[in-house]
Amino acid sequence: MRDVPQIQRRWRIWQAFSGPFLSAGREASRWTLNCAARNKLANRETCFSMTKIPAKIGGLPSLFIITVLVPTAIATIYFTLSSSVYTSESRFVVKSSEKKSTGGLGALLRSGGFSNATDEAFVATDYIISRDALKNLNRDGLISQAYGSRDVSFLNRFNGLGLNGSMEKLYSFYQDQVEIKYDGGTGIAVLTVKAFSPEAAHKINLRLLDLTEELVNRLNKRGREDVVSNSSREVEDAKEKARAAALALSDYRNREGVVDPEKQATVQLQMISKLQDDVISTKTQLVQLQMLTPQNPQVPVLRARIAELNREIAEQTGLVAGNQKSLAATAAQFQRLQLETQLADRDLGAAMTSLQEARNEARRKQAYVERIVQPSLPDSASAPKRLRGILSIFAIGLVLWAITSMLLAGVREHGD
Repeated sequence: MRDVPQIQRRWRIWQAFSGPFLSAGREASRWTLNCAARNKLANRETCFSMTKIPAKIGGLPSLFIITVLVPTAIATIYFTLSSSVYTSESRFVVKSSEKKSTGGLGALLRSGGFSNATDEAFVATDYIISRDALKNLNRDGLISQAYGSRDVSFLNRFNGLGLNGSMEKLYSFYQDQVEIKYDGGTGIAVLTVKAFSPEAAHKINLRLLDLTEELVNRLNKRGREDVVSNSSREVEDAKEKARAAALALSDYRNREGVVDPEKQATVQLQMISKLQDDVISTKTQLVQLQMLTPQNPQVPVLRARIAELNREIAEQTGLVAGNQKSLAATAAQFQRLQLETQLADRDLGAAMTSLQEARNEARRKQAYVERIVQPSLPDSASAPKRLRGILSIFAIGLVLWAITSMLLAGVREHGD
């Protein structure tokens, strides 16, 4: 079953090659018959003489030489002059600890603690056959030397005839020599590189893997910087807001001479309560003295003390509430500034938590290239298949010779 495509391909080649000859034979037969009919068979020999081919050349039938020996000789010369092609193959997978993969081998890889990074794998495989990859490969002339060396046959090397050595032509040639296949089920990419020496094929394959790893690392770095940089900017903004809120609260405290109106009001109220207790106690003493000894010299003293205590109570009450400089008046502004400070501190804490989560997320999403099979160093040529090619041309020539001979014999038979 594996030979069916090859047979079909050879049949198409034979059709393309023998088609003109078959058409020419049919036209010759038709022309001969028409000629004989027009001339009433009187000049039949003249008509048939147009289709005759020299019988032999050097002891061999001339038709055999034209259809078999000449193509076989040309194929022999071509395959002899053609340079051997060597193929280096490697396999790799782009892995990530977060993304999931499916399939048999993909599930096995996932069970080991990692999975396929599909997006990065597509980027890597597309990069391998890109112009940027060619440019990086050819920085030291590796591609030009490998494919354009004078040691390579002019039939195979790049710009063998010296007609067009442009970068675009080199890129087209490069695409014919490098092949990358990606299996979405397993996540494995197969990189195949052809060159005209084993060392060149191995070196190009190895360097392409290195360039692919550098690309994936750059993508990781860029993605990590994008995620972390956004979170870092949010942290810096939150720090600035928290700092500004703290400075505003500090300035207000220094300007108004308050630390915490609520706590200070509590202290003031406790002091007022104590003063009121003293007033009650003093009034009680005053009433007792007035009842027992109205003319006691302590009575005026107690009255003066009561008045002083009432004045102190009024003053302390005014500090708590009742004027523009009271603690009640400053409490609203203080609470607003304190609330802004608390919100800014909360935002700062949330931003720092987000930054840490972003760093963890970047680490989880980090992808990297794992080489499953290192680039091979071929020890034999993979192409061209010289003997098979020559024998194929020879076999096609024999078939063409046989068919052409039968057609010409039929033409002569009709003529007779």
